[in-house]
Amino acid sequence: MCAPAAPSGLAGPEPRPSAQAAEIVRGAYDLHVHINPDVIERRIDDMALAQGHRERALSGFALKSHYTPTAERATLVSQLTGLDVIGAITLNAPVGGMNALAVEIAAREHARIVWFPTFDAENEPLGRTAAKPGVPVPVWAKMQHELRDQGFRPEPVRVVDEHGALLPEVHDVLRVIARHDLVLATGHLSRDEIFTLVRGAKEAGVKRIAITHPEFPSQNIGLADQRALAADGVLLERCFTTAHTGKVSWETMFENIRGVGVEHSYVSTDLGQLGNPPCEDGMALMADKMLAAGFTPQEIHTMTVVNTRKLVR
Repeated sequence: MCAPAAPSGLAGPEPRPSAQAAEIVRGAYDLHVHINPDVIERRIDDMALAQGHRERALSGFALKSHYTPTAERATLVSQLTGLDVIGAITLNAPVGGMNALAVEIAAREHARIVWFPTFDAENEPLGRTAAKPGVPVPVWAKMQHELRDQGFRPEPVRVVDEHGALLPEVHDVLRVIARHDLVLATGHLSRDEIFTLVRGAKEAGVKRIAITHPEFPSQNIGLADQRALAADGVLLERCFTTAHTGKVSWETMFENIRGVGVEHSYVSTDLGQLGNPPCEDGMALMADKMLAAGFTPQEIHTMTVVNTRKLVR
């Protein structure tokens, strides 16, 4: 069977996962996708992705938006498709930043994941500063600059004070997350912010903590630090796109997984961009990469199915 043609602007056929990989990831949740409707154009929408997940016997996915809460969308798509679609909120400027009330409302609308700041994190300046010559500017950063050119000047969403201590409003957010037993995902925070946040979250009684793509350039958390975080009982997210797009080598990501242990890692795709593979194939494509690197089917099943379900069920 021929591989499908690539979307406009891509060269050559898109990769297709193997039957073995597709079987290994049956029942998985993809807890990090960016899909339409969104402020930035994406390659697939909620309903189409739900259909794709049902066809592949995947359990569900989490709707991540950098801009708006997604719980209402998730509930509607779940009702229409029978798939477990998970709502979330990301604490960037459009929702008021470190806004405990926004988290409370999202929780009451059945959101299950709270991402700490991403493009509005102090640690992620690309949307606020001029790019260096020759350095590609991500689509989200281009939009941030457009908004600034129109007179919007959102300040970075801070989580710590000048002494490195969590701000009072962060403690307010953590109490809401703990009360509703939500998943705390660390977003694009820096290494030091992440360690401080994890300590504060544990003290607040937060039970579900995910370290967002620790290999991503703005996080770039080394193996020793990943081990220390894992020892605190968190799960570390391994995103398909981080390696697929060359932000980290596959070898480095896999060395980190082995160094930390598969029981402390979970797989997501972070897909949805126009130039990347189909969202619905991402989990199995990651499984194929792991099989080729020598991970066993059971190890991959643990990271794609067991641990993703542990986070959200």
